[in-house]
Formats: sequence, C-alpha cells, structure tokens
Amino acid sequence: MNYNLSIMIKEKNNATLTFEDFKTEVLNDYKIAVTSRECSLLGRREVLTGKAKFGIFGDGKEVPQLAMAKFFKDGDFRSGYYRDQTFMMAIGEFTTANFFAGLYGNTDIKQEPMSAGRQMGGHFVTHSLNEDGSWKNLTKQKNSSSDISPTAAQMPRLLGLAQASKVYRKINNIPNQSNFSNEGDEIAWGTIGNASTSEGVFFETINAAGVLQVPMLISIWDDEYGISVHARHQTTKENISEILSGFQRDKNSNGIEIFTVKGWDYSDLITTYEKASKIAREQHVPVLVHVTELTQPQGHSSSGSHERYKSTERLNWEREFDCIRQMRLWMIAINIASAEELDEIDATIKKEVLEGKKAAWNSFIAPIVAEKNELINILEKIAPSSKNKEQILRLSNSLKNIKDPLKKEILATARKSLRLVVNEVQGTELSLWIQKYTQINQAAFSDNLYSESKNNVFSVKEVLPDYAADARRDTDGRMIIRDNFDALFAKYPEVLIFGEDSGNIGDVNQGLEGMQEKYGETRVADTGIREATIIGQGIGLALRGLRPIAEIQYLDYLLYAIQILSDDLASLQYRTVGKQKAPLIIRTRGHRLEGIWHSGSPMGMIINAIRGIHVLVPRNMTKAAGFYNTLLECDEPALVVECLNGYRLKEKMPLNYGEFKTPIGVVETIKEGSDITLVSYGSTLRLVEQAAIELAETGIDCEVIDIQSLLPLDINHDIAKSIQKTNRLLVIDEDVPGGASAYILQQIIEQQDAYKFLDSKPQTLSAKEHRPSYGTDGDYFSKPSIEDIYEKVYGILSESNPAKYPKLY
Repeated sequence: MNYNLSIMIKEKNNATLTFEDFKTEVLNDYKIAVTSRECSLLGRREVLTGKAKFGIFGDGKEVPQLAMAKFFKDGDFRSGYYRDQTFMMAIGEFTTANFFAGLYGNTDIKQEPMSAGRQMGGHFVTHSLNEDGSWKNLTKQKNSSSDISPTAAQMPRLLGLAQASKVYRKINNIPNQSNFSNEGDEIAWGTIGNASTSEGVFFETINAAGVLQVPMLISIWDDEYGISVHARHQTTKENISEILSGFQRDKNSNGIEIFTVKGWDYSDLITTYEKASKIAREQHVPVLVHVTELTQPQGHSSSGSHERYKSTERLNWEREFDCIRQMRLWMIAINIASAEELDEIDATIKKEVLEGKKAAWNSFIAPIVAEKNELINILEKIAPSSKNKEQILRLSNSLKNIKDPLKKEILATARKSLRLVVNEVQGTELSLWIQKYTQINQAAFSDNLYSESKNNVFSVKEVLPDYAADARRDTDGRMIIRDNFDALFAKYPEVLIFGEDSGNIGDVNQGLEGMQEKYGETRVADTGIREATIIGQGIGLALRGLRPIAEIQYLDYLLYAIQILSDDLASLQYRTVGKQKAPLIIRTRGHRLEGIWHSGSPMGMIINAIRGIHVLVPRNMTKAAGFYNTLLECDEPALVVECLNGYRLKEKMPLNYGEFKTPIGVVETIKEGSDITLVSYGSTLRLVEQAAIELAETGIDCEVIDIQSLLPLDINHDIAKSIQKTNRLLVIDEDVPGGASAYILQQIIEQQDAYKFLDSKPQTLSAKEHRPSYGTDGDYFSKPSIEDIYEKVYGILSESNPAKYPKLY
C-alpha cells in the first residue's frame, strides 16, 4: 500500500482507512477517469459523423482533475477551463448524459444543465439560483462559475471569487451571509491551459492575487502546446512556473505559493493538492500548481489532428505517459487491481458510455422528430385543397426524408410552405403553427439576456428627491454623490467599492471623500492600475452574493476591460439561462474632457459590446445617485457613466439620500416644445438646453429630452410621442458619426415607429471621426458645440420654411 497516499485520503475523509477503503476509492477514481475518456473518444466520433457540430474535450487531463476534486469542498467555487469535464464528474455535477446533451446542443435545461445548448460542450456551470431568481445556499453545494471560451478570460473573475472569502472573513453583518460563506473558509479554484498563460489577463490576475493575498488555487494544465504552437513560442524558458518564481512568497514578503507536479503521477498529485489546498484555505493566500507532462490524445479539438504538428517521438511519449495508462500501471504495481480486472472495468464503462450516448441522443432527437411529424401532418392536410398542392407535398416529402432533422429544417419548410398558401383559407392553420413554434423555440435560444426575476430593473419605481422648501443650487455635484454613497454604505453592509484612487483620497473627483476612513479598507479600497481584474473582482464578488461597485477611473479606460465585460458579465445570465447572476455595478466618468486620451465617448462601441448590461448616462449627480439607489434594489449588472465635468456644478441638496430613485429605461422631458424634438444625454445635454434657449429667441420652440439610459432606451416610447407633436427629430451625441446616435435613431425610427410622424428627415449631430484635439479649442472643433446644435436645428426648420428661416450660409 502507498503509505503517503493512504494518509492523504484518510485525512481527506477524516476516517480510519483500511486497504479495502483505499482500494475502493482508487478504483472509483479510475472508473471516473475512464468514463471521461470514453466520453471524449465517443464525442469526437459524434462530431465526425455529423451528429454534433464541434467538440473540445478533456482527454489527457483526467488524473490531475481527480486529485484536485478530492479537496474541493462545499462552498468552494471553480472558475475554469473548457477541459475540466473529469473534475465536474468527480464532484458529482456532470454526467455522461449531460456530456452528450451538451454535445448535441439540447435546449432542455434539465437534460443539458450547463447552458441548455447555448454554449458548446466543455463549458461548465452549477446553478446558484432558484427558479424565481433567488439565491440558493451556496455553502451547501459545490460551485462552478460559468465557463467562457476566450483564453484566460476566466482569470479576472477567479480573483473576485477568491476575494469574496476574504471579505466574508472580515465582515460578519451581511444579510444572509451564511448562504454565501462559512466564515470565509472557501477556496476559489482556477484552471487554465499552459498556452493561455501568455495572455495579459493571466499575469494581471497573478499580480493582483499576490497583492490582495486571497485564497485562490490555480492549476495550469501543461501539455506543451497551444493548439499547434509549442511552448517555446508561448513562454519564456518554456516553463510558466519558473518565470513566475519571482512571485514565490517568502518570510519577508507576500506572494504566491508555487508547486510543480507531473500530471501522470496519481499519488504525487494527491499529495500536492492536499498541501496546496491546505495552505490556500488555512492561510488565505494564493497558490499555483503547475501540472506538467500532460498529454492531449485527440489533439486540440475535433477540427483537426495533432499528428500534423507533433513529432513521432512526442506522439510515442504521449502514448507512454498518458495519465490513465500510468495510473493503471501504478494500480497493478501496488496490487490495487490486476490487468484483467481493469480490462473488465474498461469494457463495462465503454458499454455504459455508449448506452448513455444513445439515451442522450434519443432524448434530444425524439421531440424534434415529433415536431417534424406534426408539421408533415399539417402540410398533407392542407395540400389537397391548395392550388400549389404539388409544391407543398414536395416540401413535405423532403422533410419526411430527413432522418435526424434540425429545428431549422422544420421551420424553414413551414415558412416556405406558407408562401404557397397565402390568401388561401387553409393557410391559417399553418400560419398559427409557425407563430407558436417560433415563439417557443425563439425563447429557447434568446431569453434571459436580462433578468426575468421579480427583482429586475423594471421592478423599481421612481422616487423623487425631497428638497427643503428654500432649497437652492448650493452644493457641488460631488457632494451629492458622496453623501449618497455614505447613505448606501450604511444601508447595505454587502456594498463595497474599489478602483484606482477610490480609497485613500476618495476618488479623483472626491465623490468618495472620507468613505474609507468611515467604512474601512475592505469596503472602500484602492486598486492597482488593472482595469480587467477590477471588473473581474466585481464579477466574482457579485457571484457570491456581495454588491460590488467596480470603479474604472475614466470611460476611455473601460476599453481595457471591454472583453471581460462583453464575454463574461454581459452574457452571464444568458449563457446560464438565468441560473447565475452577478449584479455588478460599474462606475466610471466621461464626456467633454479636453484632449485625445480622456475625452473619448465610445458609447456606440460600448453599447454594442455589452448587451446584457444596462448602460446609464445621467446628466447630473442627483440623477447618478438615483441610479445607484435603484440598482441596489435590483439583481442586474449596470454601467453608470457620471458626467466628468459635473462634479463642481451646483445642484440642489436632496434630503432623502439613499432613497430617491432614477427609473431605468425612462426618458425625461427637460423642456416642452412644438417645433422639433432634440434628444441627447450626459454632459452634451447642457449644451442642448442652452441652444434651445437661443433658438427660442429666433422663434423655434424645441422639445428637449434626456435619454438617461441607453440600455434600455425609452421603454415607454415617449420620444415617439414627442415626435408625433413636433414632427421633427435631431439626435445630438458626442460619440463618432454612426456611433451611439445610430443606435438611438434605430430605436426611435424602427422600434418606436416614429417615422410615420416625421415631416423632415431625422438627423444626427455627432462629434468628428477623430479624437478631440487638446484644449478648449480642440473640444470646440471636435465635438458638438452650442452653435453646431443651433445651426443644425435652424437648418432643419429652414428646409421646411425657408421664408421664415432663411439660410445662414
């Protein structure tokens, strides 16, 4: 018996271990490994035969994942890599049936609980939410945050998942805290392929973890390749743990504990993970396990063969040191089982996986075949009385000959057939069938982009600020933001804010002045200059029940984090079909600052990249504060863009800080008018208001509307109602031509059907294509000015009534 290994398993189980117990556990591990491998092998065949679209599998990484799973406890979280199927099987959260349901893209969440067919196989998740969107008790289950494909993009979120344990260890008055943490005892476990460690967000996360000292355990699966590219092209010295050795902690400084272990050595892997997890859990520090000498028996994915780029020597070595083969040899050597016994296990598992595959396929295809037959019956019923009988029957027969149909083929047949019975009585039944079928199936592919729970943003009603009877515009906008944050920190113990300069100096515009001193460094914290992991911290913290506000200093800097926002946060509710949520608030500031680098307003880029996150653009600090108050009663993520030049502008001081609420998706009419509707937001709105005053002197009566939020935009269609009165529209925006203004115009003209009320061409006024040049003159010649707005509006009115408004130029 392997004495050291038996001790580890004994300590893990906290029980006396006999040889039979030891043997049973090892054999069970072997069965899981072989099951996972058989799924990979059979899965590739399903892709090559056309039943599945694409496959990316976990073969070659089975044994280290078994070792990792032994020390993964209830309450822990995984943020991982799309090859972790063995780990998910080992913790009891993934079955053979689930594997094949994911491969086939089954849209039934009960059959395919990872994403209901929205992500390709290999992307794993556990359900954090009940059916009504409320939190489950995450300490009573093993948790996995939802995987994404972009390489290394799981790393920033991992940082936040680990930081949550640190927060829960330091703060003990958070509502329902016992549902999210057992006194901060949880580890966040990350996995990543060796090639992906070349990504910048990997290094950013490693550095941030070393600074924050959070209980994070990262496993690097190293098989020497990134698809076809060898490690010598990926990593200095071809060894990621060696080049990270400078992060190794010592007695005199913080850092990361680093282990290396061979991926085919079952015994040493368990010993290593026992040590690594104990350090991370007890000492609350980051640990890295570099798992080397791994293989990838089927190559990177089902799209190609690794024989094309690996040498004969490498392929022979991979066959020899395949981790399951080495585990098998070890088991035979220490009398766990004979070769014959293991052969029998292998044969049994092959049969079980094959049967599981067949069952998963039947579960997937049977309902679709039933839908196919339902449509065929309708077509054969309506064809005889149609003038296009032969064409309808040809379509029906073509569908009938498809043995394994796709929903696409069924619906396409129905829609083509409908064209043939237009204006015929029998077409009604087919039309109704198509509408019903489309509605059901479109939801299966499109719902849950935003929260559908009772706590979504539309559940919160507007609450106006209260003012003293003699209130005047007598305080800086920054004071309103600051005092409102003060009220929120007192009201919500789960709220915390962090970002560059957010802590000690109270942010660069003093909107958090004094908050760190009052509420402590855990809740109001400075970070390094690392936008991607600031957002990642927020995502991970929010996934574990906290209410983080991640501050990005300027709107331009958001571009450093746009990939994480777009690929992770924005798609989270969608790709988990509403089974996970991360109600992160991102705070930033922008608009109208002078100079190339802090004056950009790339709203078109942002709103098109982050559908799934609400984008709010308040015109002043009272409106911004109201948005924060609203969002903290909701369960959705949002980006709030404060006006950078509004912190020193005077506003009236509200009496009900923390309570007044700005509604999301609702516009506000700032000035009523009859001649033209002017639509804008943020700092530019102040220019529009001034231009409207000057236009009034000419006799042009403008209606001025503040959008307030871009995503969603004007849910009550108040802009269309305004256009119905004025019959003209101008959208003013400081984004580039065709940026956010194009989106706004599309929403108004197409979604709100405002085109039918227009007497003049709808127009936009935007910034120039280039970034604004430096200085006040640079701003004036680069972005819309009061004069630009005045002349654009005047020109629209001049076109319709040149006698009253003669041309200026």
